[in-house]
Amino acid sequence: MLTIESLSAGYGEAQVLREVSLNVTEGEVVTLVGRNGAGKTTLLRCLMGLHRQQTGRIEFLGRDLGRIPTHHRARSGLGWVPDDRGIYATLSVTEHLTLARPTGPDPWPLSRIYDTFPVLHERRRFPGTRLSGGEQQMLAMARVLRMGARMLVCDEPTEGLAPLLVQRIGDIIRDVKAHGHTVLLVEQNVHFAASVADRHYLLAEGGIAEELDNTEVRRRESELLAYLGI
Repeated sequence: MLTIESLSAGYGEAQVLREVSLNVTEGEVVTLVGRNGAGKTTLLRCLMGLHRQQTGRIEFLGRDLGRIPTHHRARSGLGWVPDDRGIYATLSVTEHLTLARPTGPDPWPLSRIYDTFPVLHERRRFPGTRLSGGEQQMLAMARVLRMGARMLVCDEPTEGLAPLLVQRIGDIIRDVKAHGHTVLLVEQNVHFAASVADRHYLLAEGGIAEELDNTEVRRRESELLAYLGI
């Protein structure tokens, strides 16, 4: 579904990504793991067309995204869930989901959204300022599913959440996968990553240092936690 080949990017003279290559197969959950500043978010932003790549190729569903603007990438089925969640303070849950006009290839109806995220149905009249961090994260994910995303691109979905909410986000990711969707996520929580993902790419010094499966992640969990500084 997604192929990234020899991707390089940076900010001014600071080189952040160097010849990064990875792939994601349809129906997979894949995580990008790395220290703060390793370039994980920059990679996701390049994928979404929010940051300019210097060299390399990004291909989604067989289409080169190199000159494709961000809104057309969203229409092709890429659903961006940023780390700040992008929730509008004064809009209600229902307004967020209504404004998320279905444009992608596989939009979810509101009934399915509320079945998957029952807390959003309970809070449907609440403005963004009255939602907890976990509820805002669910709304950010629900919004891109409502728009028709085939692949969710999530940046630190569990950051700052209580353990019970982390578990709920994991349940949602597994449910989304069970319905045939694909997920690429940046995640610092190694234990959580191993519980939801099929494969993991370790990003270090601007490049892919290793590709790990869950058996390897669990075996080396202490080593990875020490490396990540967690």
